[in-house]
Amino acid sequence: MIATIKKAATDAFADIVHLRRQIHQHPELAFEEHATAQLVQDTLADVPVHLTTGVAGTGIVATLEGGQPGPTQMLRADMDALPITEATGLPFASENEGVMHACGHDVHTASLLGTALILSKIKEHVPGTVRFLFQPSEERIPGGAKAMIAEGALAASPHAPATDLALGQHVTPELEVGTLGVRGGMYMASADELHLTIRGEGGHAAAPHELSTDTILAASQVVVALQSVVSRHCPPDVPSVLSIGRFMGNGATNVLPEAVHLEGTFRAMDEEWRFRAHELIARVVDRTAEAFGATAELEIRVGYPALHNDEQQAARVKTAAQAYLGAENVVDLDPWFASEDFAYYLQEVPGCFYRLGTGNAAKGITSGVHTPTFDVDEDALRIGAGFMAYLACTFPS
Repeated sequence: MIATIKKAATDAFADIVHLRRQIHQHPELAFEEHATAQLVQDTLADVPVHLTTGVAGTGIVATLEGGQPGPTQMLRADMDALPITEATGLPFASENEGVMHACGHDVHTASLLGTALILSKIKEHVPGTVRFLFQPSEERIPGGAKAMIAEGALAASPHAPATDLALGQHVTPELEVGTLGVRGGMYMASADELHLTIRGEGGHAAAPHELSTDTILAASQVVVALQSVVSRHCPPDVPSVLSIGRFMGNGATNVLPEAVHLEGTFRAMDEEWRFRAHELIARVVDRTAEAFGATAELEIRVGYPALHNDEQQAARVKTAAQAYLGAENVVDLDPWFASEDFAYYLQEVPGCFYRLGTGNAAKGITSGVHTPTFDVDEDALRIGAGFMAYLACTFPS
């Protein structure tokens, strides 16, 4: 089976690269992936799958019925790009000003199309049913995963039973092309945004003793006090981070402003601790501001949940990767404090979200995701498409 799939991946490689470059050249932001969705439909038009379009706006679910008994497995790719101006100099660089596939979603989409092409050629060997899910808006809260679930992307339909398992992959330049990373259990963090405003009287900076409130001082104390939420209250075995990234007080050398605006991020690997921390953050902000004569307004914008891979499915991915790529090319991942709305699927069904190596230091392909110079070694497309096809076939029939 491995030899058959690798040959099919090689045969389809040129087409997959062409698809990736088309998508890369015409990136679209969250929930605006109309051309990308049309390309997906056009590519699958002659493939023996049932297409459900317009899911959560631009999302697509393609269903393939295998020839062997087995579960319903969902394989996911996200389609949206980022509001970044590309600086790669590639001949197929973005033609949409200020928009770029800087997180590899062009690779994800093209690879999953390749997986569909491969599995359609060997469908008599495919166990159960495969749902290829092309998702909009991973990059922007509230994300496309939640919307697709709400619109029945995982539920039973006339074309497939309810989804039993969910699998997804994400590019990573930190791993060399030809390698793959897996981690069972706690893997990615939740991500919530903190938006605070500290208010007070404001006035002349030369006479703070005449004011009821120094908002800069009060806001500074809030920043310091917030660190105690993690350092004093978080269980030591639960990774968590709270950072304030913006501090905006529109004063001057001789003016104390009436308001200071703070923005930050709170990330956690445990959902119970996450929401307990929200209560602690609110208490610390309110009481610290009050202690310095200020008032506080706090908004916590709840983002994606923590992502926990099912241990059994992660073990299956690791075993399959070792067989497909060689044990020396499979890496045990550390926890990653980025967030992913794939976590919503894993709250519904067991599954695994793993990493596909796309870096190549010898070729200078080392830039990180979400940067204007991000690129991939395109041989990862052959591996990404082929491995996911093999993984879908590893479930015992």
